[in-house]
Amino acid sequence: MTDLIIIGAGPGGYKAAVYAARHGLKVTVFEDVHVGGTCLNVGCIPTKTYVHSATFAEATERQPQVVEALRGGIETLLSHPNITLIREKGVFINANTVSGVTAKHIIVATGSSAKMLPIPGADGQNVGSSTELLGLKELPKRLCIIGAGVIGMEFASVFQRFGSEVTVVEYLKECLPMVDGDIAKRLRKLLEKRGITFYMGAGVKSIDGSTVLFEQKGKEVSVEADYVLMATGRKPNVSPDFANAGFNYDERKGIAVDENFKTSVKGIYAIGDVNGRQMLAHAAEMQGIHVVNRILGIEDKIRFDFMPAAIFTEPEAACVGPTEDQLKEQGVPFECHKSFYRANGKALAMNETEGMVKLCCEPEEGKLLSAHVFGAHAADIVQEVTAYITLGATLRQLRETVHIHPTLSEVLIEVN
Repeated sequence: MTDLIIIGAGPGGYKAAVYAARHGLKVTVFEDVHVGGTCLNVGCIPTKTYVHSATFAEATERQPQVVEALRGGIETLLSHPNITLIREKGVFINANTVSGVTAKHIIVATGSSAKMLPIPGADGQNVGSSTELLGLKELPKRLCIIGAGVIGMEFASVFQRFGSEVTVVEYLKECLPMVDGDIAKRLRKLLEKRGITFYMGAGVKSIDGSTVLFEQKGKEVSVEADYVLMATGRKPNVSPDFANAGFNYDERKGIAVDENFKTSVKGIYAIGDVNGRQMLAHAAEMQGIHVVNRILGIEDKIRFDFMPAAIFTEPEAACVGPTEDQLKEQGVPFECHKSFYRANGKALAMNETEGMVKLCCEPEEGKLLSAHVFGAHAADIVQEVTAYITLGATLRQLRETVHIHPTLSEVLIEVN
């Protein structure tokens, strides 16, 4: 007998399965591709392998080795005696049954897929998403990236370092809209100095062979590229059989859920990218754990309102909590504190002086509200602040925490 069915073995699905199994639930997992989902197979992990490889040749050699090693680890975790892994697509028959298996509780964790612009030429042989770009065997001499979000900026940084001539075309006026404006601008300017060309406020009209045509400030502009990366976001993986279960969903927004990730049908939950809430692997993982806790009757204090995120460019950028502009729009009283890597001893020793920290808190060094960091190991620094924010700590308490010297994290207590 199965207690819990999970559709999808990506970060959210497999973590939820293992967590539930360790707590005594009998779990059936459906996965029709590879365990690990987009993140492991064609997303976060392959991309970070590229980030940490010296050359394109090294990256293409190491990527499958890293992916296979991690995939093997997940396969081992899913071999738990309480887990049955079925290697096929899980299809809803009704609200309690998926592909012939019936359970009281069902978690949908089908993830997302790349979203392509509906423009002429988007289906060209030299046009693709990050999945296709990671499959290239030769380094493109000229790479045009449509979109300056997380995926676009990471690949722009990596391929410029590998030796490609990189052009980024972005519809918005600035890159990385989820990141504080000061941080985003500083990162873009640094990448421009390294040779990446940015066209901001530009709407792509068509792709004709090697020519990308777009409009900027009322003028038509074109760039030539050997390969075009479409980095224009992702869409939830919804399926027609969802209608058999009866819960509410939208092809663009994904599955509708409440604050506990419950759908409109009792016993069915949706976690990760498919619910469109927070398209991050670690968000999916924690949502899955929270759902299993609800099923088991366990209370937790996971804070989904503070979700850290990182962009693994060179240097990194990372954030948690609202931007300065968002706080102003919300009318929240706050004060802003900044510090710079160039004044940090470890940063100087590492020759990583490009960087900035911005902390927002309630007035008079009160409760921490957000952190936005640009510089080496920004993700690690933001992770520390996330712990303080989650616990409701103040900037004063952060300042009064002893930090090892010399470390980059000292930039946090050097803010003024």
